[in-house]
Amino acid sequence: MKISFLGAADTVTGSKHLVQIGGQRILLDCGLFQGFKVQRERNWAPFPVPVKEIDAVVLSHAHLDHSGYLPRLIQQGYKGPVYASAATRDLCEVMLLDSAKLQEEDARRANKYGYSRHDKALPLYGVADAKRAIAKITPVPVGRDVRLGSVWLSLTPVGHLLGASAVTLRLGDDTLVFSGDVGRDDDLLMPPPRQLAHADVLLVESTYGNRRHPVEDAVQRLGSIIRATARRGGSVLLPSFAVGRAQALLFCLQKLRAAGEIPQDMPIYLDSPMAIEATALYQRHRKLMRITPSEAACLTEGVTLVTQPAQSERITRNKYPRIIISASGMATGGRVLHHLKAMAPDPKNHIVFPGFQVSGTRGSTLVGCAPEVKIHGQYVAVKAEVSQLEGFSGHADANGLMAWMNAIAPAPRQVFVVHGEPAAADALRMRIKDELGWSVHVPEHLATVEV
Repeated sequence: MKISFLGAADTVTGSKHLVQIGGQRILLDCGLFQGFKVQRERNWAPFPVPVKEIDAVVLSHAHLDHSGYLPRLIQQGYKGPVYASAATRDLCEVMLLDSAKLQEEDARRANKYGYSRHDKALPLYGVADAKRAIAKITPVPVGRDVRLGSVWLSLTPVGHLLGASAVTLRLGDDTLVFSGDVGRDDDLLMPPPRQLAHADVLLVESTYGNRRHPVEDAVQRLGSIIRATARRGGSVLLPSFAVGRAQALLFCLQKLRAAGEIPQDMPIYLDSPMAIEATALYQRHRKLMRITPSEAACLTEGVTLVTQPAQSERITRNKYPRIIISASGMATGGRVLHHLKAMAPDPKNHIVFPGFQVSGTRGSTLVGCAPEVKIHGQYVAVKAEVSQLEGFSGHADANGLMAWMNAIAPAPRQVFVVHGEPAAADALRMRIKDELGWSVHVPEHLATVEV
């Protein structure tokens, strides 16, 4: 068995792990690099191996850092199948199309206003590429073995996001497990991650490998922020991932409003067509969640769903205290940028980032107390209050990851720590080595190992 780490090996994005097993090349995840420019530029480089030699792609879940490169892979000539859970397939349809539209819109805007350094800005891929990618995704039943040639594939739910799964590849007595992104035991929407009993080779994520989630009640803190902001006549902007995080925020706001802990007359806007579509998918797949069917049905009750750009622009101009949920979650693109430009210079407002911010993103810059931030080629003063609520993260923290691995017995022959910033990955490596006594390694980008 050979493994090539083509992404998420020295960073927390761009998840791609090529496994050579049973005479096949199976790519686990096909994600976009995000964050610093030097990492984003990897998206534009030719794929590190000939794409026509890849036999299959398996997606752990739909987040773009795990699925968003798929249209680019197909653009470069990949013609094989793509496997994922049914919910992941449904979410990918929403996310990949949205990603393609945003890239096309950003390229058009850059060309119109001349803030691209290139003669002509181009999208990484377009809507047609995204549609071809979506058409290739074949849903596989979670918890059941599926044969890929001589290899058996199975998916195990791990919380985190609707449809998110650990991936197991089995050939004879050899078993490889890729964790994908492991969820929390106390996630607001998703059940606890299901543990696996056996792995000869384990690839484990490390997003929170050096951190523990705060003990504070994130829902109560959000309520406190909204009340304080409303009292001074300001508005709250929640840059949010459209899938998973937006639905968790809607659930929290409904709880706070029902309990009278935020102003009943303070408008709530969900300004993200993708988040609106994803919310409908969460409601359709409500049996996969831990909340009740009635709670799922009420996620958008009393919420204004913003679908048209003109409607979004009117909200941007409105000065009345309000709550806006808008994508993207790290402020890397999308409608949230227009709200940031309008709201950041006003000290009455509060910008709240509910979750992890990758280094190099606007979100990371803002939570780092930057006095200004660059948006659409211009620098915008940041005088609004800025907070980060890590309690909304959908990732297991370091203790959660260790608890998830503890169920595996006997010890894997080899563990590879992936999908984390260098400090987080190395901290988890040390805990695995010291507390579990397992053989563990943090691979480098583009490294190939044989196990």
